[in-house]
Amino acid sequence: MPKGNSATSRGRRIVLIVTCLAALTAGGAGYWYWGQASAGAHAARTAARAGVPVTVAIVQRQDVPIYLSGLGTVQASFTVGIHSQVDGKLQEVLFTEGQQVKKGDVLAKIDPRLFQAALDQAKAKKAQDIAQFISASKDLERSNTLVKSNITSQQIVDQQQGKVDQLRAMIDADEAMIQTAQTNLDYTSITAHGGRMGVRLVDPGNIVHANDQGSIATLVLTRPSAVLFTLPARALDDIRAAMARGPVEVTAFDQDNRRALATGTLLLVDNTIDQATATIRLKAMFPNEDDKLWPGEFVNARVLLETRSNAVVVPSAAIQRGPEGLFVWTVTANSRAEPRPIESGPANGNLIIVTSGLNGGERVVVDGHYKLQRNVPVTVSSPASPQTAGSGGNS
Repeated sequence: MPKGNSATSRGRRIVLIVTCLAALTAGGAGYWYWGQASAGAHAARTAARAGVPVTVAIVQRQDVPIYLSGLGTVQASFTVGIHSQVDGKLQEVLFTEGQQVKKGDVLAKIDPRLFQAALDQAKAKKAQDIAQFISASKDLERSNTLVKSNITSQQIVDQQQGKVDQLRAMIDADEAMIQTAQTNLDYTSITAHGGRMGVRLVDPGNIVHANDQGSIATLVLTRPSAVLFTLPARALDDIRAAMARGPVEVTAFDQDNRRALATGTLLLVDNTIDQATATIRLKAMFPNEDDKLWPGEFVNARVLLETRSNAVVVPSAAIQRGPEGLFVWTVTANSRAEPRPIESGPANGNLIIVTSGLNGGERVVVDGHYKLQRNVPVTVSSPASPQTAGSGGNS
């Protein structure tokens, strides 16, 4: 074969091979591109069918107590500074610091000797005046007999009558002096009114006076105890309405508002509103037999205004605010999001009463609101009850 023809044949074969390789490469690229596009569309369709993930709670009906809470302080029923009512030497202290004492228990004694002597002197003076009164009475009786016989004058009778009257008045004064001396002697024994003793501030051997500013000790009556607390003035009408229905229950909680200390009854509402703070003061009484309330302690007082029967409640996390007011996102039977306008009432912890817009049994969204639109498909997680859908304290 001629050399020219051989070179031409080799050139044609190279062109054919290059052309085939180019076709194969283009086909592979096309296959990869359209396969990826199909996979992306499939993923998009799958995501659309999955919907927006949300957490829901079931709207329930239940009895809901309505509370108001305010910060307050514990006060003893009575706080008495133990003072001496007479001047003298503090002879004995008969109480133990922190002791619970009863009414009539002797707490301390003042040296009684001077007061006993004053009492004895007053009694002796009365006996002396009584003797003089008896003598003067007999003289008056004789004078009355003699004046009838004209042996003595009426003037003498009148003088005797004046002396008898004077001695009678002196006896009355002596009786008053005896009572005064007896009272001062009784004051040398300082007795209790009942309660718990505080720290002893004066030791035996010191001279005490009736006008001393400091006390020997302080006694407080903690059974019962009171709690004085404040609430917003706007709650006044609700509180008065509750008191008109009957006794209003008040529960005292610790400062962290977690542990209930005692349960009592609302005693009174103060007669004025503090205009500077727009608050009203209230006072509740507690039996406090276990002494869990301590005078001066800060507590949270929770007032039970009423109990709403069969109320519709939702978790507070479900409530949303829009341009037209409050609403919740509900999940329809075909798993679509639907906004529902509502009106809310009082709250109890993390539950809010819904007065209109819901009937109970609906599913409301408590998490995942920010991705929702009307009629958007949603993926619902396990329904939660209102009690476990959130956490929070009492209102």
